[in-house]
Amino acid sequence: MARMVDGVTVDAAALGVDHTQLQRLVQRVQRALDTSPLPSVQFALAKDNALVLFETLGNQTNDTRYLVYSCTKPLVAAACWKLMGEGLLDIHATVSRYLPVFGGGGKERVTVEQLLCHSSGFPNATLGPPHWWDSTSRLAQMAHWELEWTPGTQVVYHPLSAWWVLAEIISAVSGVDYRRYIQQAILQPCGLRKLRLGVPRDEGDDIAAVAYVGEPPDAQELRALFGREVQWPADQDAFYLSFNEPDVRALGLPGGGAVSTAADMALFYQALLHNADEIWERATLAQVIGKVYCDVPDPHSGAPAHRGLGVVVAGDDRFKINRGMGEKVSAQAFGHQGVGGQVAWGDPQSGLSFCLLTNGLDANLLRSTRLCTAASNLAASCLLA
Repeated sequence: MARMVDGVTVDAAALGVDHTQLQRLVQRVQRALDTSPLPSVQFALAKDNALVLFETLGNQTNDTRYLVYSCTKPLVAAACWKLMGEGLLDIHATVSRYLPVFGGGGKERVTVEQLLCHSSGFPNATLGPPHWWDSTSRLAQMAHWELEWTPGTQVVYHPLSAWWVLAEIISAVSGVDYRRYIQQAILQPCGLRKLRLGVPRDEGDDIAAVAYVGEPPDAQELRALFGREVQWPADQDAFYLSFNEPDVRALGLPGGGAVSTAADMALFYQALLHNADEIWERATLAQVIGKVYCDVPDPHSGAPAHRGLGVVVAGDDRFKINRGMGEKVSAQAFGHQGVGGQVAWGDPQSGLSFCLLTNGLDANLLRSTRLCTAASNLAASCLLA
């Protein structure tokens, strides 16, 4: 059941948000739910540090938390930004300065900035059980990783590998486990109780289980989109379902293991937009969310990557649509997508932030991409004229 939480949100018009446009957004998500196999969708829009919309459609409620997958990355990046502002982390320094085991084989040239920009050269380096359960084993595995290309010369998405390294750097620099640091230095000061990286095993009853749903796009749909025959992968990666396991949720994979409500994620971006409590040093924050650090073309889409430090920046070129936040956000908007159609972003120009989450991993990625784009466009267009 859909439910507006007017008792929690503020009056939209008072913040310059068009209620009619909000209704269009709700209707668009409801239509997607009615015509797809998704079990539920949760979404939220915020402005001026307040929610103006928080809805859950389908078989969950507003109390439900969702796995946000790669929307986790800006949270980990935000911990790095805080350490940068405190003078404890230099993004131009090599990783080996903070993690001595990360030397040899060319890895000694990799910088912290390259980790955050997906240009560090080891996108396919693996780290899984049993080695991922403790820091000592993780570092031992990293020592054996090999570069696939010269750091800084390409941008290839590093789903997990670079973010494990960032997590170990956060732990080494702060002196506490990266999960505890993020909780104490970022989430608690922001007042975000539902957003969590590393969920204790006995605190996961409110997390929606993830499931694969739907069928892959058919040949006609693929031909209409790409103008040619395309071979779509037949297999679904069982790895994503492992996030249903309490032990994996407790581990808190830094590249994709956070859980949250859409409301908390939207408010996280409000915290970045306003920094009211000065959690981050102001000059540092202005630089990291407002600057493109890497614009090497992405080999999959051909689009300039437009990468900030741990976030994607929307830009104003013809490739804006490729960057996951739709076409209606400003060029300065920044955010990240997650597998299955999750998206979260903040827009410094409009002051809006938005998040959409689902627990259905649709095998038809074209359908989930359309929903993500349409919802972002409607959310970005919610300001009163």
